[in-house]
Amino acid sequence: MQTGVLRVLRATAASWWRHRELRRAGQTALAQRLERQTVLRDLGYLKQAASLPNARVICGEGGPFLHLGWTTVSSFAPIERFPLAALAVARGTPFIDIRPISDVIAFASLPRVARGGSVDADHSGAGQSVSLTTYIDMV
Repeated sequence: MQTGVLRVLRATAASWWRHRELRRAGQTALAQRLERQTVLRDLGYLKQAASLPNARVICGEGGPFLHLGWTTVSSFAPIERFPLAALAVARGTPFIDIRPISDVIAFASLPRVARGGSVDADHSGAGQSVSLTTYIDMV
């Protein structure tokens, strides 16, 4: 297991308001147990996202959803503030963005995604084709 993933999940669990309040009230052991349970649960979600063929992260106006078939994990926060979804995407779970487009001109000037990995290096401008990873980085 990557230590970066565990570090993010532990920091997220420790930042929950309930866990902070328990620590402030002197119930450190209970806060640590709940944080450990939260990290283990989130690790289970990440394992499911990596193993299920139809798992995906959907980002809409209401916030991101980690869809795992019969289970859905969601948050009303933007994806930047929902580390579980961001970690799932970073580990290869497909990402579907259904948020409305605010800048239509910028969207129209994005390049096309090349099919089959063939990128036309000679063609430049709005009609150029780029690899999917380059496209995602641009967006």
